[in-house]
Amino acid sequence: MIATCIIGLIAASLIAGIGYRAHALSRSGAIAAVVVGTITFGIGWLPYAIVLLAFFVPSVVLSRIGRAQKKRLIDIGKGGARDAWQVLANGGVATLCVLYLLWDDWFGPALVFAGAYAAATADTWATEIGTLARGKPRSILTGRPIATGLSGGVTFAGMLAQAAGALWIGLIAAACMPVFWTLDHEGFFRITAFAAKPRFGIEVLLLVTIAGFVGALADSVAGATIQELRSCPKCDRTCETDPHACGTATQRVRGIRGVNNDVVNFFATAVGALVAGGLLTVLRQLD
Repeated sequence: MIATCIIGLIAASLIAGIGYRAHALSRSGAIAAVVVGTITFGIGWLPYAIVLLAFFVPSVVLSRIGRAQKKRLIDIGKGGARDAWQVLANGGVATLCVLYLLWDDWFGPALVFAGAYAAATADTWATEIGTLARGKPRSILTGRPIATGLSGGVTFAGMLAQAAGALWIGLIAAACMPVFWTLDHEGFFRITAFAAKPRFGIEVLLLVTIAGFVGALADSVAGATIQELRSCPKCDRTCETDPHACGTATQRVRGIRGVNNDVVNFFATAVGALVAGGLLTVLRQLD
């Protein structure tokens, strides 16, 4: 495992460096990405790393589309390079699933891992594409128009992107999770096959896709209810940060104090992971 961790460290450092130079990651975000990538590659090996990259690479590409328009989101507390908290909010739950493999190589953590990244991918795609959609987004709870970029808002284009993001990770997981590498008790890697029945790949595809879509929906609902919504008295603008981008202290309008976008993202990936694990449990009981 030491050798794979070294390989993972090198690979994660190169990818994080590219993300940093592309302004997709801040300095702290790049460091966090190296930690997440090293653990994922070093313990989970290629299949887990492929799922991680399937989340990260398209997210960086999508973030660069319409950058001029998306710069306005910084005013409400979104956009810009991902810092360490944002990296951990999207990848923290999945990384814990990888660490679990040190104790147990059961297939459950692999599916839960994919479910967490499916939720992160679905939410990211919905945000990146939804913010470019014409017309105002609408609150997922009331259906009323809200400002572009505010949490809890949805668009038709964003919902399609959300479904596509969940399906994307579902396809990747179905392709590489049925057969993957795990550590045996002597510390050597071996190939473990879980494709015990012909429909196994389809089950993985469906479970991960559903988990990702539900997790992203949970993100929107949480963003419209428990996430802090704040107001800048100087600019008379609604935002999600304190202070505002102008430097003025903001006032809380609704939500639970301390529940910001990072907390909601972490919650969404946890929901995706739990849904994937729950569906797997139900499926196994039905077999």
